[in-house]
Amino acid sequence: MNIAFIGLGNMGGAMAQNLLKADQKVFGFDLSPKALEQFAASGGVVCDSPQAAAKQADVVITMLPAAKHVREVYLGENGILAVLKAGALCIDSSTIDPQSIKDVAAAAKAKHINVCDAPVSGGTIGAQAGTLTFMVGADEPIFQAIQPYLSLMGKNIVHCGDVGTGQIAKICNNLILGISMVAVAEGMALGAKLGIDPEALAGVINSSSGRCWSSDVCNPWPGINANAPAARGYQDGFATQLMLKDLGLAVEAAEQAQQPILLGGFVQQLYQQRCMQGNAGLDFSSIIQQYLPAKV
Repeated sequence: MNIAFIGLGNMGGAMAQNLLKADQKVFGFDLSPKALEQFAASGGVVCDSPQAAAKQADVVITMLPAAKHVREVYLGENGILAVLKAGALCIDSSTIDPQSIKDVAAAAKAKHINVCDAPVSGGTIGAQAGTLTFMVGADEPIFQAIQPYLSLMGKNIVHCGDVGTGQIAKICNNLILGISMVAVAEGMALGAKLGIDPEALAGVINSSSGRCWSSDVCNPWPGINANAPAARGYQDGFATQLMLKDLGLAVEAAEQAQQPILLGGFVQQLYQQRCMQGNAGLDFSSIIQQYLPAKV
C-alpha cells in the first residue's frame, strides 16, 4: 500500500525514515527543501504539495506543528480530503486540541475517509529508534487497521478511545513532561552549584526515586547522555516553542474543564520566557540554561 507522509521535520522525517527502512513506498511533502532532500536521499518520493502526495496514497500520516496546519492540510482549499480515495486511512500524529481532530474526522467521514489521531511520545530519540509510543483515538476497526503501520515507527501502541482521546492523553503527558524537565533542570543546576559532579548526580537520580524520562533519556546537562539534544547544543530536538504550544493546550483545556493545574501554568511562563529570549528553536531541555550563570 502507498503511504503519504506530510510533515517531514525532526519528528516526521525520522518516522518516515523508518517506514522507508521497512521497504514501504512513501510519498512525502514538507515546506523545507532540506527535509525533502533528506527524505529523497533515503528513497522517498518527493511531492510538490500535500494533495500530490495524498492522491497516491492508501494511508496518510500527518505530523504538523499546530491545529491550523492540520485544518489547512485536510480541510483547506487545496486540502487532501478533496483528492483522497474513499476508504483511505488518515493518521494525524500532530499534537493539537481534541476538537480540531474531531472536526477533521467528521468532515472526512462524510467522504467515506477514516481519520484518527495518534500523537506520539518519545521525542526525536524515539522517532529515530522506532520506539515511539502512539496514543490512538479511533474506533476499534480503524485502530486494528492502522496498527501495522504504527508498529513500523513505534514500540507501544495504546488505544485511548474514540477520536480525540489520543490528543487528551498527549496533552496530559506533555504537561507532566514539561514540569518534569524543569524539575530535573533545577536539581541538576543546584547540584552543580553545590559542588557535585553532574555525571555522578545524574547517576544517583537515575538509580533512585527521582528517575524519569527527563533525567535518564533526555537529561538537560551536556555529556550525561550522548544521544540527548543537550549533547549537540540543544539542536534537532523537541523545540521549546512546541513545548510552549503543548502547555498552552493543557492550560486551555484545564480552563474549559475548570480543573486547576498550578504547576503547569507556572512552567508555561518559564517556556514563554525562553521563547521571548530567542531560544524558541532550541530543544526544550535547554530550559536548564535559565538556572545557570552562563550557558552550558
